[in-house]
Amino acid sequence: MRLTRFAALPLLLAPLLCPMMAQAATTLSVCTEASPEGFDVVQYNSLTTTNASADVLMNRLVEFDAQSGKVVPSLAESWKISDDGLTYDFKLRSGVKFHHTEYFNPTRDLTAEDVQFSFQRMLDPANPWHKVAQSGFPHAQSMQLPALIKGIEAPDALTVRFVLTHPDSTFLATLSMGFASIYSAEYTAQLLKAGTPEKLNSQPIGTGPFVFKRFQKDAVVRYAANPDYFAGKPAADALVFAITPDANVRLQKIRQNECQITLSPKPLDIQAASKDPALNVVKNAAFMTAFLAINSQHPPLDKPEVRQAINLAFDKPAYLKAVFEDTAEPANGIYPPNTWGYAKDLPGYSHDPAKARELLAKVGLKDGFNTTIWTRPSGSLLNPNPSAGAQLLQDDLAKVGIKAEIKVIEWGELIRRAKAGEHDLLFMGWAGDNGDPDNFLSPQFSCAAVTSGTNFSRYCDPTLDKLITTGKAASDQAQRIDLYRQAQTLIQQQALWLPLAHPTAAALTRKDVQGYQVSPFGRQDFSHVTLK
Repeated sequence: MRLTRFAALPLLLAPLLCPMMAQAATTLSVCTEASPEGFDVVQYNSLTTTNASADVLMNRLVEFDAQSGKVVPSLAESWKISDDGLTYDFKLRSGVKFHHTEYFNPTRDLTAEDVQFSFQRMLDPANPWHKVAQSGFPHAQSMQLPALIKGIEAPDALTVRFVLTHPDSTFLATLSMGFASIYSAEYTAQLLKAGTPEKLNSQPIGTGPFVFKRFQKDAVVRYAANPDYFAGKPAADALVFAITPDANVRLQKIRQNECQITLSPKPLDIQAASKDPALNVVKNAAFMTAFLAINSQHPPLDKPEVRQAINLAFDKPAYLKAVFEDTAEPANGIYPPNTWGYAKDLPGYSHDPAKARELLAKVGLKDGFNTTIWTRPSGSLLNPNPSAGAQLLQDDLAKVGIKAEIKVIEWGELIRRAKAGEHDLLFMGWAGDNGDPDNFLSPQFSCAAVTSGTNFSRYCDPTLDKLITTGKAASDQAQRIDLYRQAQTLIQQQALWLPLAHPTAAALTRKDVQGYQVSPFGRQDFSHVTLK
């Protein structure tokens, strides 16, 4: 057995109260851009939902530390991996408490039973909780966990053993993703007995730094600090997500101190905030790609020549200037440049309308065709100005004879319908969760991800699928890089995406905010944030 052992994370000691002076309660308010789809995070794949559920309410066996680039302990304080790479033994931290709320009072601490339940509901169709997720388990299915995990055993109350069917070099990092959050088996049994399993999506329970209080769609999510958090009670006594779709309003709110942190600011707002003495701009290179997904199952988009023509028709430099205000790097392929599998010399598609018209004529579409462009109503980090971007694409496509109707769809509905494959052209973005190149490939280009809905190009190809699965199984990084180069080349030749941009992740904070960092993966950690 190969042993990987870490010292337990140091507990963050709550500040001692002076006997003569009580501390005033503090509320941290964060302006976010959209409502979560729900709080049962395993059912969803959007970052908005992960931020509102997994990031604040829950924990995983391990976490991925972006600064060190390593997997670090969380609910598991150590782990062992067998020499053949098929067995993973996790030693759980003792004394971890589940949330106490008005709807649930736990009678025991975290045990291996909770870990078993959290994964078996996603893996086992016979599990009574499996059918509760009406849309399935998109991440678990796209990462092909049902075929990878042979069994989950509990040698004792604080030990969990995963037995795999084959080696997978991405497995440990995958366990740091939001969908791998650990649920309370006791709470879910209570809901099932009461005949109300759907309440898991609206009344969540976790072990995380904050406890769920209330959600009002398109308005607010309220949380309270978890006094029993194993890493120490957060400095803020309460956390509020002020759902504010309009970026201009988010900027106004932070200036008026209605929010202390604002997510997904527009490029112009970042420039304005940098000149405001009351505000800070916090940045980090993002492990993200903004793209236009082209649905390869919808004729005539099923022809590679048509998809290539769309890439050639679009004036990407003009788009970057208008939408990102030149604050993002142009994307040439699926990976951001800070990916260790990035193919920097991959040939791209330059702006060439004449070549686009030639390709359309080649497949009998010299007069063009009709299609639709789907986009969201409000801006985000990966799409700061949805309206402008859609109009630019519409105009460029019209110049080569493609008549595209713009459809603006509310974020939750857009995600749901796009996962069902209803779109033609879809403005979308993807944030990798753990720094591994496969975190773009399996969820976005595998055949399993077509079924789960996260493959927005709806492309299933045996050659590409084999490159992805072989790359995951390989332990040698050089071999994986070669396989991923081949995969990137195939994706580029097939023009499954129109890659747009690699943005810089940024947030605005008030000057009195300390301890907040921007994650390259779009994840949020408010447990260490303090207000002066």
